Amino acid sequence: MPKFVALISIFIFGFTSTANETLRWGQIGHRATGLVAEHYLTDKAAKEVKRVLGNESLAEVSTWMDEVRSDGGYDYMAPWHYVTIPEGETYESAEKNPDGDIIWAIDKVVSELKEGGLSAKQEAENLKVLVHLVGDLHQPLHVGNGSDRGGNDVRLQWFWENSNLHRVWDSEMIDDKQLSFTELTRFINHPTESQIRDWQSSSVLNWAYESQALLPQVYDMPENKELSYEYSYKNWDTVETRLLKAGVRMAGLINEIYE
Repeated sequence: MPKFVALISIFIFGFTSTANETLRWGQIGHRATGLVAEHYLTDKAAKEVKRVLGNESLAEVSTWMDEVRSDGGYDYMAPWHYVTIPEGETYESAEKNPDGDIIWAIDKVVSELKEGGLSAKQEAENLKVLVHLVGDLHQPLHVGNGSDRGGNDVRLQWFWENSNLHRVWDSEMIDDKQLSFTELTRFINHPTESQIRDWQSSSVLNWAYESQALLPQVYDMPENKELSYEYSYKNWDTVETRLLKAGVRMAGLINEIYE
């Protein structure tokens, strides 16, 4: 099997091996990013979102891409949830998945939404994909190094229960706070005007590089891989910041699409 095909197969298998390993920020995290985004839409963009999604909010549709994984008709979207950039490489230099990746997919749906002419169903699906993938891209382990299935191979103990590093970042640190997505949004949604401008002015590729730059912090754990209060304490601010940035940037993209 060619090296690249083997690498992609490993990564996809890592994201589809169990239901618990495919949460992608978990429902609470995704819904929080969607709710944050709703606060920063222009009036025009908010009206367009209402036209496209009807009574569904960005928070509601943020988990759609995970929900349709049970429908084989959407299997082609499986590699869109992540990108593999081996250590020491850049996205530009890394070998690309011929079936697409998260950076490619975001660019694709944004371009199609800007161009217009989509059916009502396709426009709604594109917007749902965008909302989900902007969230995924801000979870550091969705920019994988190609060595451990996006952290799924890093088996560990999370508060004395079997888990893995990807699951800890997708959902367990968030779930352990015992917050609803509306509570979590209220706690984190305090960006300054300067932050909003800076965050929205950066590119999708830069968002991926931010996640990649966080990987040393993500993998910084004791040798016995027993994680609990200390690991959560050291990383919770990062989780909050990534969720907030994802929501603010999501709004910026949607505003740009429907300007």
